[in-house]
Amino acid sequence: MVELEHGDDFAGVPDGFERLWTPHRMAYVQGARPTEHAGEGCPFCAAPDKDDAEGLIVHRGASCYVVLNLFPYNPGHVLICPYRHVPLYTDLTDAETAEFTALTKSAIETLRRASAPGGFNIGMNQGEVAGAGVAAHLHQHIVPRWAGDMNFLPVIGQTKALPSLLEDTRQALVAAWGQPPA
Repeated sequence: MVELEHGDDFAGVPDGFERLWTPHRMAYVQGARPTEHAGEGCPFCAAPDKDDAEGLIVHRGASCYVVLNLFPYNPGHVLICPYRHVPLYTDLTDAETAEFTALTKSAIETLRRASAPGGFNIGMNQGEVAGAGVAAHLHQHIVPRWAGDMNFLPVIGQTKALPSLLEDTRQALVAAWGQPPA
């Protein structure tokens, strides 16, 4: 008969597995989700009220802004957000749509200058069923990509190793914003 091990025996005992702990992600996993009402726990309503470094803001426009993703897929993962709390792209005014598009183009050019990615993933998830983590406030993801940036960690370990701190990445993008192409 095989004797079962007690869970208490595992803590601190080498078992042949390497583990990467990411307890900071619990804030995202267990965090409250914003409601459809502006300001009620919405990180995209809160960010513009902070100073740029604290809010991770890279650039402010008249009706939209660019912010680093707090839980990035890759270094330089930015979001384009309208200041106005709207859930859908079709809710934007013509002026907001024009600036949203212009900031998307500027963010791509800035990322090219700052970190020379080989490509980009760009997208919006409209609604919870479509995968939007914050469905109540429209935001578009721009994720810079490099050859080989996907390895076993995110595929098997559900963990992403980022080689750059958020503030270091924000400062590099702020410095590169509006500069001529390299």
